[in-house]
Amino acid sequence: MSKEYNKEDATILWDSSKCKHAAECVKGLPKVFKPKDRPWIQVDNASKEEIIETVNKCPSGALTMK
Repeated sequence: MSKEYNKEDATILWDSSKCKHAAECVKGLPKVFKPKDRPWIQVDNASKEEIIETVNKCPSGALTMK
C-alpha cells in the first residue's frame, strides 16, 4: 500500500511494503510522524524543510519525496 501526503509544493510518498519500522521518522520528527494517529503523517506540524530532512533519513526507502 502506498499513500501520498502533500506539503506546499512537495509530496511525501509512503510505501508500507518497504517499511522496516526502524522508526527513524518518529524519532526524528515526532510531531509529524505519529503512527498511532490517523493520518499518521501530519504535515502541518512542521516545515517542508524539516520533513524533507527527516524523510531523507529513512533507511528502508519507504518514505520518499517528489
